[in-house]
Amino acid sequence: MTRTYSDVSNVVRDTGLLARTPWFYSIVGTVLALALGGAVTGFILLGDSWFQLLIAGALGIILTQVAFLTHEASHRTILTSGPANDRLARVLAAGVVGISHSWWVSKHTRHHANPNRVGKDPDIEIDTVSFIEEDAAKAKGIHAAITRRQGWLFFPLLTLEGLNLHALGLKHLFGRGQVKSRYTELALVALHFTVYLGALFWLLPLGMAFAFLGVQLAVFGLYMGASFAPNHKGMPIIDRDAKLDFFTKQVRTSRNISGGWWATWVMGGLNYQIEHHLFPSMPRPHLAQAREIVREHCAVVGVPYVETTMWRSWGIVIQYLNRVGLAARDPFDCPMVGQFRRV
Repeated sequence: MTRTYSDVSNVVRDTGLLARTPWFYSIVGTVLALALGGAVTGFILLGDSWFQLLIAGALGIILTQVAFLTHEASHRTILTSGPANDRLARVLAAGVVGISHSWWVSKHTRHHANPNRVGKDPDIEIDTVSFIEEDAAKAKGIHAAITRRQGWLFFPLLTLEGLNLHALGLKHLFGRGQVKSRYTELALVALHFTVYLGALFWLLPLGMAFAFLGVQLAVFGLYMGASFAPNHKGMPIIDRDAKLDFFTKQVRTSRNISGGWWATWVMGGLNYQIEHHLFPSMPRPHLAQAREIVREHCAVVGVPYVETTMWRSWGIVIQYLNRVGLAARDPFDCPMVGQFRRV
């Protein structure tokens, strides 16, 4: 098993799948720039109109696609040098999306090193939603009420995730710890919100401006969460002290989404989560070909390779979170007693 990853890596490298694809990212960047320009143009032309909420929804989708591109630049996938990729990711994250790049990189790096490992993967740490039973069991009061129904509430709660991402990024930038490029990011985030919020509240009535902002953040959070959640939620959780080789750890905790090229566009390449975790710097257009190589090796060594549809993956996430949420129920709460009480 220890040699498996080396064998797969050699095949991938010899096939040229780690080579940069500047043509692809030039096209993606151009399409997103045109889409953003179109949204801005539509915003200006519509003026005082509730049809602006359509622009707000479109902007939420566009900014999510920019976040996908930021994700790839952070993995040094787009440009040839590491520093150039870092600069591009910082500008896209802080300047265009309005989120701290350094905060996200720190969090995401720890996730890649130990996906779904208790105590080490920040993506399964307790927030509003609990991803492991021991965290769900600690929930009290309103939080416990939410946790018991967290599977059904998960997607509605994602409408607040955009606001949460902005808040966490700002908390990181204003924190006391060491932050790489702190003042550069603060300047970019300040520029983002000055231009964005300034345009909203200058050109639109107050109520409409708040509605625009709310729709944009809701679409952004829902789209981001719906794209990232299927990748690991509901996959095996690794104990703190478990010993696993790199290949097994990455494949067993990741889930691919079927759908081919359209899923790749919709999810920004996150549909090939297994290949992305094995080869984080692999360009998006090469992930489909890498999938065939990895699937073959998994069959040879007997490591389960999980792939399902997007709809099915969301169902798995809901079922998993509801199952975890049961830990927040009162152990003395008898369903039969509750039934007679209602009568």
